[in-house]
Amino acid sequence: MPTSSQLRAAARRSLSGNWGKGVGVSLLASIILGVVGAIPYIGWIGTLLLGGPISLGLYAFFLKLHRSERPTAGSLFDGFNRYGPSFLLYLLIYIFVLLWSLLLIVPGIIAALRYSQAYFVMQDNPGLTASEALNRSKEMMVGHKGRLFVLYLSFIGWAILAAIPFGLGYLWLAPYMMATQAAFYEDLKARTSGGGTYSV
Repeated sequence: MPTSSQLRAAARRSLSGNWGKGVGVSLLASIILGVVGAIPYIGWIGTLLLGGPISLGLYAFFLKLHRSERPTAGSLFDGFNRYGPSFLLYLLIYIFVLLWSLLLIVPGIIAALRYSQAYFVMQDNPGLTASEALNRSKEMMVGHKGRLFVLYLSFIGWAILAAIPFGLGYLWLAPYMMATQAAFYEDLKARTSGGGTYSV
């Protein structure tokens, strides 16, 4: 299996010549959700309503980038074409991770890892419901949660550097991490489904 270093290298290859778009799309998603979330009293409602389709569009952009499909910044809004399923997916992930986190931090982390591939799965399989995407992610991550956790830990040094100066480095770290997650998903998909898409 590819190491964390190899997955990060694959991410850098997909971002080569596309760093501007990657930074722009990641920043735009953060601005949209940040501005909406900052609305007094009702910001959390706006985040809940927009979080799903924006997240799906963000994951779709970096998955297409990994596949050399030349996505445009407009791909960020493709999730609104599947608003219902993406909204429910966002809501269910939030609820499940929150409930497990109420027990202890570790179960919450495990739940987040378990459902980490759900947006990629939904992008690859438009006909899936939110619960089906979650179940497929859960199946795919059996035996691989530790590998993804180690991959996340490998960014700690980058996160520290990104904070200097004034956190500006996060503009590049965010797309780097998303591109690496896309590389992880592609490898995981090939190992768990023979490279095919999931059907119900």
